[in-house]
Amino acid sequence: MEIKAGVLLKEINSPDDLKKLNREQLHQVCDELRQYIIDVVSVYGGHFGASLGVVELSVAMHYVFNTPYDQLVWDVGHQAYGHKILTGRRDNFPTNRKYNGLSGFPKRSESEYDTFGVGHSSTSISAALGMAMASHYKGETDRQHVAIIGDGAMTAGLAFEAMNHAGIEKSNVLIILNDNCMSIDPNVGALKEYLTDITTSHTYNDLRDNVWKALGKLPVGKNFSQGMASKLEASLKGMVSKSSNLFEALKLRYFGPIDGHNITKLVDTLRDLKDIPGPKILHIKTVKGKGYDLAEKDQTKWHAPGLFDKVTGEIQKKKFDIPQPPKYQDVFGHTIIELAEKNEKIFGITPAMPSGSSLKFMMEKMPDRAFDVGICEQHAVTVSAGMATQGMRVFCNIYSSFMQRAYDMVIHDVAIQKLPVIFCLDRAGLVGEDGPTHHGCYDIAYMRCIPNMIISAPMNEAELRNLMYTAQLDSNELPFVIRYPRGEGVMPEWRTEMQEIKIGTGRKLKDGQDIAILSLGHVGNFAASAIRDVKAEGLNPAHYDMRFVKPLDEEMLHEVFSKYNKVITIEDGTVVGGFGSAILEFMNEHGYKADVKIMGIPDRLVEHGSPKQLYDEIGIDANGIASTLRAMADIKVTVLS
Repeated sequence: MEIKAGVLLKEINSPDDLKKLNREQLHQVCDELRQYIIDVVSVYGGHFGASLGVVELSVAMHYVFNTPYDQLVWDVGHQAYGHKILTGRRDNFPTNRKYNGLSGFPKRSESEYDTFGVGHSSTSISAALGMAMASHYKGETDRQHVAIIGDGAMTAGLAFEAMNHAGIEKSNVLIILNDNCMSIDPNVGALKEYLTDITTSHTYNDLRDNVWKALGKLPVGKNFSQGMASKLEASLKGMVSKSSNLFEALKLRYFGPIDGHNITKLVDTLRDLKDIPGPKILHIKTVKGKGYDLAEKDQTKWHAPGLFDKVTGEIQKKKFDIPQPPKYQDVFGHTIIELAEKNEKIFGITPAMPSGSSLKFMMEKMPDRAFDVGICEQHAVTVSAGMATQGMRVFCNIYSSFMQRAYDMVIHDVAIQKLPVIFCLDRAGLVGEDGPTHHGCYDIAYMRCIPNMIISAPMNEAELRNLMYTAQLDSNELPFVIRYPRGEGVMPEWRTEMQEIKIGTGRKLKDGQDIAILSLGHVGNFAASAIRDVKAEGLNPAHYDMRFVKPLDEEMLHEVFSKYNKVITIEDGTVVGGFGSAILEFMNEHGYKADVKIMGIPDRLVEHGSPKQLYDEIGIDANGIASTLRAMADIKVTVLS
């Protein structure tokens, strides 16, 4: 389906083309850009509301600044669709988030206008400051460096670390705080209240503007210096609004708030700020989903709605004639409530992902026992550790790739102290269209090397429930990792009675001949399918669901290596230091000899696409496993990784 851009937008192939337009035409460009995003995303999918909210800002920045020489750094990148369309990628925009298409996030290898690769939050200020410091060193005094960060991302500690540093540097960096009072889930924490206070305190901002206008008419001489004027401004600031000093206390010159949908005001303000050297922050107010009524009203639902009818707003959903398996996240969300109703020590913690993790169910039903701590993964881990010291059983739910941000806390605050925090790592494995910034490839490897850790992965919904039940028992005294993938499981009837699993034990799913498959987690279902596929060819491999990578089921492994001299390990994690490596270590330690094939995520970045496409690409779907079985049955295979 061909989607045509508006009359002005279709002629914009770079910011140079945008700059040829007069200011009055920018309103039309914004309208056309917003409509083009709506048209494309409704048909092809993607993130939605965030980009609509910064249409005017995207146009204004590329109109005012000399990009790509001037550096724009987008935080997270959900909101960068307009930026991509204006920088030569309009015609390819329908391939956004598609296999071999444009990335859903800014990506340095994709365009010179994408100055810094992003996907996770709160990196923009640090990156822009680093660029500004380098430019200052090189003597590029005319170069601008702009970090665009949302109020949700501003809650992370990294953003404050960066601002604290920026305030003491002479580097030319502008922070644009895009304040829409909305992240994927509602913002939490004191910063939200602070920003609200600023935006409602017009008294100070109006008074400051009026004072400076008046002072500008006065002669500056012996009796009245600019230094005196600055002191007067500071006094007024303290008198009128106590809370307005936070950013300027960090030595960032504060401007705003201004209407982020007023293109003329934005252009004028950005032009003025270009002439003000040093670190500064511009506070703009926007509406997420601006220009599409339904997205404005329900911003969480329309963050990434999938395909929809742009006229009616009806979101397309697959219809099935038979019951379908639930998403693993929903199994977690309902199961934790079941457990908490029987165990008063259970709490739930998530860093800004109550919807994505389905902890929202518990937050609604047990608001005093489930908490969203904002985009603060490090804090989420350590606050969970603090609760654990008091005897609480905390389920700390963090996406696998986001957990990387809290690695030190896992070691320092949890593992060393042997605190039984339960880490539920959602989105483990290849997550799909979000690509390499979001793939949960490394958790097995980075958790496995930490002492005192229990690391598990369920093959299906019943096993997830059993592992959650086991982890919260008083008999468990160690940190407990449960990793599971994004998307659906395999059991439509998933509300099984929960049972304790002996820690460090697997399941033998079937005996076999010649070859044994050792699987960990959901990919065991791919192995089971492959086994069925090769049965007609006379192949009969054994299949073991290991369930735990730490501790390993050594009794089961002794059985495997005593009976089989060809072994395949399968995991949806990196092959470097992961589950397969653990099996090789066991084999070496106990003097076994076998041909082993390690199947998993290869030692390279896997790009974006549907999970089905990606698992096919790396060869660990059912077809890939079946091909490996055939190869091992015919020829001798050496140890691979």
